Amino acid sequence: MRYRFGECTLVPGTRELLLGGAARAVEPQVFDLVHFLLRERDRVVSVEDLIRAIWGGRIVSDSAVAARISAARTAIGDDGSRQALIKTVRGRGFRFVGAVRVEDMGADTGAGGDAPTEPDGGIARQRVAFCRSADGTRIAYATSGAGYPLVKAGHWLTHLEHDAASPVWRPFFDGLSRSFALVRYDQRGNGLSDWEVADFAFERFVEDLEAVVDAAGLRRFALLGSSQGVPIAIAYAVRHPERVSHLVLQGGFERGRLVRGSASEREQGEAILTLMRHGWGKRGSPFLNAFSAMFIPGGTREQIDSLVDLQRLTTSPENAVKLRAAVDRFDVSDLAGTIRTPTLVLHARDDGVQPLDEGRRLAAAIPGAEFVLLESANHVILAEEKAWPVLFGEIRRFVRGAGAGPT
Repeated sequence: MRYRFGECTLVPGTRELLLGGAARAVEPQVFDLVHFLLRERDRVVSVEDLIRAIWGGRIVSDSAVAARISAARTAIGDDGSRQALIKTVRGRGFRFVGAVRVEDMGADTGAGGDAPTEPDGGIARQRVAFCRSADGTRIAYATSGAGYPLVKAGHWLTHLEHDAASPVWRPFFDGLSRSFALVRYDQRGNGLSDWEVADFAFERFVEDLEAVVDAAGLRRFALLGSSQGVPIAIAYAVRHPERVSHLVLQGGFERGRLVRGSASEREQGEAILTLMRHGWGKRGSPFLNAFSAMFIPGGTREQIDSLVDLQRLTTSPENAVKLRAAVDRFDVSDLAGTIRTPTLVLHARDDGVQPLDEGRRLAAAIPGAEFVLLESANHVILAEEKAWPVLFGEIRRFVRGAGAGPT
């Protein structure tokens, strides 16, 4: 991707900033600051947001922040008097207010050129609504993007609003929104959905997905399950084969840790639950840092810190334990072999959350399923990885190539 604004072009992939076609030499922090403000241009960014994103949450003086903002303005031909591009919102923070055109440098134009895309049709422009699950639990869901419908089964550690500021989740959901009409939702007990929930049985999670699909008015769509969303997606596809045109399963499993045959995995599951009871939601908790690093061991400090913050924002410590305990008991081993929907299974080679064997076992159990190995150690694939274009390329190929039917 690259951003065009005023007389500037910013290319994140090569870390280039051009002004009037000429390269500008800028300090790495200044480049990152401009890039961050461009990505978050649909909102006012607080000083705390900047410190977390640019300085990794370290203690930074107001004068240091002001100096970097001034340097960023100078680099892109703006200044503190005009504020034509970077505006100071008194008492709240900063916002990029200049007109921006986003271009996809890797788009297929048929002539090897650059193809302009619609300016950021991602989750910054999502529509959030609510529906009721079968037991009355209120579920928050969001729609974004355009194209063939793709529904993402819910999983924990998401928040429909806070995801837009996440360097982990925003690129993922924006990528899906650029290719599909994306429907996603926050799980019960999590995010914008109801936190006061009595029942975390597997059946309730499937009913939540059913409620979202009905509320969104979808007749036929592709269904994506990631991580713990995989068993939920499988159960839905078996129950409603007439509605699911394509099933995509990434980083998932048939049986949770507490019901697998391996004693070591059961012990690990119990150990994680114990640590969660004592370390979840506490600022500076070593457990939260370790837990986040387990999901994205190849992540930057900014990405790991953002996942730590998201853990505290998405749910309560009590719900975190209940959700984890429920997920670790999911078991769809009796359903996988009955799937008749075209299925694509993707799994990272060195996934530390769900071992590769779980992905292979899942693909082998589903009749006719395709299997794609992702060269990554991350459970959540990150935008900087070589596996990133493979993940999105395979999803687009599979859903579009199989002939998406009417919605």
